Amino acid sequence: MSAAPLPTRTARNRGLSEMFRALRYRNFLLFWSGAFLSNTGTWMQAVAQGWLVLQLSNSPFWLGVDAFMSTAPGMFFTLIGGVFADLIDRRKLLIYSQIVAGITALVLGTLVVTGVVKVWMILGLSFITGCCMSIAGPSYMALVFDLVGREDLANAIALNSTQFQLARAIGPVAAGIGFKIFGLAGCFFANGLSFAAVVIALAKVRYDESLNPQQRNEASKEDRKFLKNLTDGFRYVASRRRVSMLLMISAVTSLFGAPYIAMAPVFARDVLHLGETGLALLMGMAGAGALFGALFLAYLGDFRRKGWFVLGGDLGFALCLIGFSLATNVIVSITFLFALGFGIVCSVAVTNTLLQKLVTDEMRGRVMSMFMLSFIGAMPIGNLIAGAASHRFGAPRTLAVGGLIITLFVLVVTWRSPGLREL
Repeated sequence: MSAAPLPTRTARNRGLSEMFRALRYRNFLLFWSGAFLSNTGTWMQAVAQGWLVLQLSNSPFWLGVDAFMSTAPGMFFTLIGGVFADLIDRRKLLIYSQIVAGITALVLGTLVVTGVVKVWMILGLSFITGCCMSIAGPSYMALVFDLVGREDLANAIALNSTQFQLARAIGPVAAGIGFKIFGLAGCFFANGLSFAAVVIALAKVRYDESLNPQQRNEASKEDRKFLKNLTDGFRYVASRRRVSMLLMISAVTSLFGAPYIAMAPVFARDVLHLGETGLALLMGMAGAGALFGALFLAYLGDFRRKGWFVLGGDLGFALCLIGFSLATNVIVSITFLFALGFGIVCSVAVTNTLLQKLVTDEMRGRVMSMFMLSFIGAMPIGNLIAGAASHRFGAPRTLAVGGLIITLFVLVVTWRSPGLREL
């Protein structure tokens, strides 16, 4: 996706005016705006759907199963999406996948309005949406580089994280309001319509197909074979220790930490006794912390010692997860959630930046697919385990153990990987 080059900055101003410099690219601004509106709707649905499943099943186990169904496709389709990201028009792939995901949200809203919705229907629609997001995810991430180039990549990734986290903060608040005005179904309809925003934005982007490396180089049929491309990607990652270590950190964090999102309805209803509006508050505070983390990274720009940020952010996330799991006071809980969101964004966003800078253009789509697989692939397993464990031992104990495992893992990696620390 072509964009007029910006003047080279030999000495960057770290002031507030430079925080949003990547938005000067017209294509990235369009992409950013459409994704923000779409993600706001997605977070509205996430809150409403969690509450709906808990109402219908009255079990944390089914919350874990629903989260599993929405993320399980990532184990199978993310790598496929990574190969597609390097071979075909990334913009078209994103447009088609967002249309299908929007339709599933509208169908779920219709099922709720008509009063025929069942848990198995929600699970099926979650699986379809998960397939769309898994296939499109690597193109979504690789597209950022196409929009702004290498010079402003770190800022663009930080700003992209900012819009996602801003949506994560606003979406639950909008869901809380929607509960009172439109009911649960209104949140699903709003999400379905929000997908139109990103589709329209992508349609307006002037996309240069030659930016896909293998299309630009007119690769032979042998080189374009799916299995060969996939194998080449695995070999590439295996031969680069720092890249593989970053992916391992992401996988462990997702496996033992990500289930806190799926278990949030249990904490809202059974631990803190807040109801559906309280669930919106919990989700919104985690999103607000993540938003501040993303803005902080955008302000820092292309700073040094990114390896320490990855490790420190992950450790902070783990400790705050333990604190949130054991807290029974609302103020204490939302404080830990805010800090938890801040820490995980500092880790994940900087990992994203490091990976995109460490890899070659020809491998970017495939490595980004493995980055997504590292947390999307681990997430369904973690959600399923957390759902079953929470049903037997309780959600607080389950999440606390997960936080402890992440803490120990990060400390070992920090001690044993000086090359990662110095990135």
